[in-house]
Amino acid sequence: MGAEQREGGTRSGRTPGRAMAYAACGVVLLSGCASMPDSGDLRNVESTPRQDTQVRVFAMPPRDDAPPAEIVQGFLEALTSDDPRYSTARQYLTDRAARTWEPERSTTVLADGPATEAGPAGTREGGDDFSFVLTGTRVATVDAQQSYAPASGSYGQPVHLTRDKKTGQWRIDALPTGVVMGKSDFQRNYVAVNKYYFASNTKADASGQPMAVADPVYVRERVDPMTQMVRSVLTGPTSWLRPVVRSSFPTGTALSKGVTSLTPDDQNKLTVPLNDRAAHIGQGKCDEMAAQLLFSLQSLAPTVDEVTLRAGGTQLCSLNEERAAAVAARGSQSSPGYLYFIDAQHRLVRMASGSGDTKADPVPGAFGDGAKALRSVAVAHDEHSAAGVALDGRTLYVASTLSGNSIGDPVLQSKGKTETDRLTTPSWDAHGDLWVADRDPADPRLLLLEKGGGEPLKVLTPGLDGRINAVRVAADGVRIALVVDKGGKQSLLIGRIERGVGDGTRPAMSVQELRSATPELEKVTAMSWAGDSRLVVVGREAGGVEQVQYVQCDGSFPEAGTLPGLTEVRSIAATEDSDLPLFATSKDGLLWLPGGSGWRTLKETASVAFYPG
Repeated sequence: MGAEQREGGTRSGRTPGRAMAYAACGVVLLSGCASMPDSGDLRNVESTPRQDTQVRVFAMPPRDDAPPAEIVQGFLEALTSDDPRYSTARQYLTDRAARTWEPERSTTVLADGPATEAGPAGTREGGDDFSFVLTGTRVATVDAQQSYAPASGSYGQPVHLTRDKKTGQWRIDALPTGVVMGKSDFQRNYVAVNKYYFASNTKADASGQPMAVADPVYVRERVDPMTQMVRSVLTGPTSWLRPVVRSSFPTGTALSKGVTSLTPDDQNKLTVPLNDRAAHIGQGKCDEMAAQLLFSLQSLAPTVDEVTLRAGGTQLCSLNEERAAAVAARGSQSSPGYLYFIDAQHRLVRMASGSGDTKADPVPGAFGDGAKALRSVAVAHDEHSAAGVALDGRTLYVASTLSGNSIGDPVLQSKGKTETDRLTTPSWDAHGDLWVADRDPADPRLLLLEKGGGEPLKVLTPGLDGRINAVRVAADGVRIALVVDKGGKQSLLIGRIERGVGDGTRPAMSVQELRSATPELEKVTAMSWAGDSRLVVVGREAGGVEQVQYVQCDGSFPEAGTLPGLTEVRSIAATEDSDLPLFATSKDGLLWLPGGSGWRTLKETASVAFYPG
């Protein structure tokens, strides 16, 4: 296969590089052109074609007598290759810079590939030093823990070159920290995965199992990602999640010395040799460790069916998917029995989920008989009880979904003067506690009702800037999604739920380190958790049209981002079970999204639709 121009074409005033692709051996070689200018702007480093995910991409080393601009260009292209230790990229550096450069410290993602401008100093003709400035618009950063964080603003970092006195070759002797690349190259090089730990700030679920919590990170997709994943799990949770989770691996646990790569056998079982720190653990702890790894690896490679742990020359334990489900609870393991919605009579009705039967029946009990007109409802994860907000938004009731008991007294009342200044739609966590926000401008509060009743507990929200419009707690009980309005802009924020020591009888609850999951959206109108670390969101960018799309809770967008369009959406319903379809309500009633097709109207009248939670 001959040389081919890199995807994206040639930008005006910039010289294109080339990608050499060898399909038979799955290799793409990146190199600069044979001749490049010593000064002036370089083109952005654009993405390499990604039609074949099995193709490996490697950079070409610097050619003899390459001018400074070509050295910088070749180095930037080498950063986008699949070289495990960036050994080719280091060839563009001086010996000292190659030893001290730490590419794993961070990855800076720019909207386009980094552009290069001649620097203000060290550019005299015939001299022995030369400088450039890498420029662009920041999109995100990935830190040393592989954690993604959205970023904004301009990027400008110097690169300095010097001519080696012995060889006469130009090499880079000063460069930015870590790695820098364009968004398209980042999407080709990295893949989002979830590693798993156990909630430490919540009670176990009803079965007594610990609750598994997803910790999203990015790994290099074609650089032994399975081994990267195992090492990342052993290293521990990311800083943002660490205060509310624990790892079952003893401190200091790592892969055995000399283990460089891990590969499943032909039975899809992965054996993981560990150092002696894990040699003397008990069976229960070993099962939890294996569950952490199995959940994590299945996020990357769903075909991994079993994990075996070894240490000290012996097998510690082995765990398959069925046994892992008995060791730890996971949000995506439970599938709801029903989809719920509010009909034209403001009653709570339900349809069997996943059955294809579209027959809807009123829910047994007070919420289904029409005695109390409902504006919004949340059904508990066990589907035995529900919390409903009255049509005027002022009062919150809790009732059984199993019997015909009367509705009883409200468990909460708002003093807001208008409907939009009163109660949000409530949300249940996996432990049976109920969350709701009171939007009364005189006393805005995020509240928790333990087991759906009792005196409401005010949840502290340090750092919250704006008013809460919507609340949705993740199934793991340690993360919460809030739609927050500030100055007419509605943003989706993800917070960490922390439970401190209160007055001895009740915990002190707070939501910490709120961060944006939709930095590109100006208005978020509806949202729902749709996986262990993913949400489905209805919103629009500034000047754009309303879209339905998936987002990650760290603020990144999965590849399957935008869904078929839908307008005037009132609610969106998703669940952690990816096999169940999406539902939404709009002016056209209740709609659903069968796999691979557009939205279809199911019922002509419905105001709000939702799964349990």
